[in-house]
Amino acid sequence: MRAPSGYELASRYRLLEPIGRGGMGTVWRAHDGLLGREVAVKEVRLPLVLDEELRAELCARTEREGRATAMVAHPSVITVFDVVTEDDRPWIVMELLHAQSLDELVRQQGPLPPRRVAEIGHQVLGALRAVHAKGILHRDVKPSNVLVTEDRAVLTDFGLAALEGDTSITQAGIVLGSAGYIAPERVLGDRASPAADLWSLGATLYTAVEGRGLHGRRTAAAALAALTSGEPIPMELAGPLAPVLRGLLQIDPAARLDDSRASLMLARVAAGGSAEEPLGGPAHRASRPTAARSVGAAARPSAGGSMPSPRPSAGTTAPRRSSHRGQHRADRAERAVYVPPPGDGAPVARGQRRSIEGLHRKPSDSSARRRVPEPATFLDRLVRVVRGLLATLRG
Repeated sequence: MRAPSGYELASRYRLLEPIGRGGMGTVWRAHDGLLGREVAVKEVRLPLVLDEELRAELCARTEREGRATAMVAHPSVITVFDVVTEDDRPWIVMELLHAQSLDELVRQQGPLPPRRVAEIGHQVLGALRAVHAKGILHRDVKPSNVLVTEDRAVLTDFGLAALEGDTSITQAGIVLGSAGYIAPERVLGDRASPAADLWSLGATLYTAVEGRGLHGRRTAAAALAALTSGEPIPMELAGPLAPVLRGLLQIDPAARLDDSRASLMLARVAAGGSAEEPLGGPAHRASRPTAARSVGAAARPSAGGSMPSPRPSAGTTAPRRSSHRGQHRADRAERAVYVPPPGDGAPVARGQRRSIEGLHRKPSDSSARRRVPEPATFLDRLVRVVRGLLATLRG
């Protein structure tokens, strides 16, 4: 049940009016009576299917991770002031931003220019990298959770950061998140990871630049079914942003674009360049010629084809040949003794070498006969799960 307007939380925060609603709760504009300032209060609503013990556990976990998020100092991470547990549910007190969500911008203005989307994505990715470094996963990156002001983009609503990752929740069969923005591996029941947040970021940027959700599907199962069908992701307006989106939206998390490379590519597009420009750095320089090369370059063959011997100039002493010239080659030849494989005749005498060319290319009969069955790929697992979901929805 939602709290009424005028409700005073923790004898300090008075709820004034709701400014946003979602599947997991309501965001209120509130007044902090202690410090005399306006704040945003997120009223988290836990799933009704959870028992009392699990609800208490999740409330405690929300409080711990809310405090951990408050420790992240980054301009694109919403500032968390306080976390309160009251009425058997957690409440998160955050800074109040006068901004529009990315979802509202797209609905009002339509598809946004690729450069602007790249700049927003670069800032949000910086926020994700900052919270990931603290061991926190957002788990609900989507356009409505990205606030855009005149000078920055801010990732907000960490309400789900504490509501998944527990074994008990996974066993209960609950997948928390928003349809169309849930990473494929989370549908499989795998543990959430930073790569899952990156997939959600890719889906968010796709919506911003194309003006529609991924594949235009309204449910997560339908969107994932389109992805697993092998159809290319339709991109009509992404332009220079397309390589970044394809990299972030890879189905297999192991093949997905990592955060460092994605940050570099987004920065290039935001600056008006191409995402696939070669990495910067000094060009390969030719190695310096050695003294022997210098002498060899200076000594040119005569017309008759003979190579004249260099003569020392007057007053100089001719260089002496080293007494051990070529000795290291002989020593190396003695040390390079061929060790025959088992069953290869008599041993080879010291100093004698035998040709082994091509032996490394010929596998033994026993190794050639061994065939290790390949495990099921990530895509195979995903296809089976999506087919099951679709069959359940049709039934």
